[in-house]
Order: sequence, then C-alpha cells, then structure tokens
Amino acid sequence: MDSLSSGLVADILARLHREAEAADASLAPSGAGKAASLDAMVDEFVAAEKRDFQEVYSGLADNFLNVSPQFGRFLYMCARACRAQRIVEFGSSMGVSAIYMAAALRDMGGGRLTGTELEPGKAERARANIAAAGLADVVELRVGDARDTLAAGVGGTIDMVMLDGAFTLYLPVLKLLEPHLRPGALIVGENAFARASGYLDHVRNPQNGYLSLPLPFDLGRGNELTVRTR
Repeated sequence: MDSLSSGLVADILARLHREAEAADASLAPSGAGKAASLDAMVDEFVAAEKRDFQEVYSGLADNFLNVSPQFGRFLYMCARACRAQRIVEFGSSMGVSAIYMAAALRDMGGGRLTGTELEPGKAERARANIAAAGLADVVELRVGDARDTLAAGVGGTIDMVMLDGAFTLYLPVLKLLEPHLRPGALIVGENAFARASGYLDHVRNPQNGYLSLPLPFDLGRGNELTVRTR
C-alpha cells in the first residue's frame, strides 16, 4: 500500500504544496546569485536565531517553510525502510512533513508520530491538515519549545527523527532524544548547516555513535542523513 500515489493523502498534500508555494514565494532566493544569496540568508537567519529564535519564528507564523514533494517522499521511504513505529519531528510547521511520515506509519499498520511546534497558530493549522488527511489518530502534536515539550520522552524507543525547526537547536534537541534512540534509528536533519550549531560535528563523529552523510543537492542543499550505530 502506498498512500502517496493516489487517494486522500495524495490530494491533501498536493493542495498543501500549492498553498505553501504561494505563501513562501517571497522567501526563496533567485537569479544568478542564488547560491550566494542562500549563504547570506542562512548566515543572517542563524544570527537572528541566536539573538531570539522565538521572535524569528513568530515573524514566520504564516509561512509553511515545508519540505519539497521530493523530500517528503524521501521521508516516507525512510520511515518505511527502517520500519518505524515511533517517529519524532522537531518543527512540524503546517504539518506537511508530518503527513508524509504519518502516512508511512499508517501504510505499515500503525505507529505514533510525536511532533512539536513552537507557534500555536501553526500547530492548530497542522492538526487540521493532518486530520483532513485522515491521519490524526497516529499523530500527537505538542506546542512550545521542543526542549520542554520533549523533555518527558515520547513513551518508548525512537525509530526515526526529523529535525526541521530552529537550526541552532538541532544539537540540543538531538541530545535530548539520544537516550531513546534505538540502534539503527534514522535522523534526518533538514537544512543542517554546519555554521548553525555543532550538530554536524556531533553526528559526523563516529565516536558519538553515528554515521552521517550529506544528501545530494537534488534532495535539498544542507540536508543530512544520519544513522544511530549503538
């Protein structure tokens, strides 16, 4: 069974990607200097996060900041490949990536995705989108700073983690989850830029119990796939 090819989930995702393209059009760099513009944007964004990440994301409350359809399909495939039963997502935004991963759980017979989102308005919209896709029963969405919302754990061993919130919090959030990661767990860091935090240094050091590689650019610049080895 594949929910992404046809049916309700596929229809909802197509609609959400159209809405996201319209909502986020002004955020995308363009033109001949696109790469340089992206580098400058990342540097500026990281500096702003370090000053006050809550203010940064409050200003983006109406933007999706979502994964592409190709990367969403990659997330679905990762969840199925590792036969995930428990997934954690840091930075759920409007729920697009959660739908891809929750669909994988449903297609494999069930499971639980625990998402966390800083902005209450986004969390409300995410819940509505997830419910529209018929996946509300496999998703729990917590609202607030992930360092607080995930502190009590997620009820068991974690099979997969998706990091897509504040860049500068990737490492502290991962360290919070580390005691619960099973050997072989997959960690996907979207936009895991080296200069944002010590995240890449941590996961690329085998002594920390990981093997990690950057994903090809056609799956998004700065994205990282990591496997827990112990």
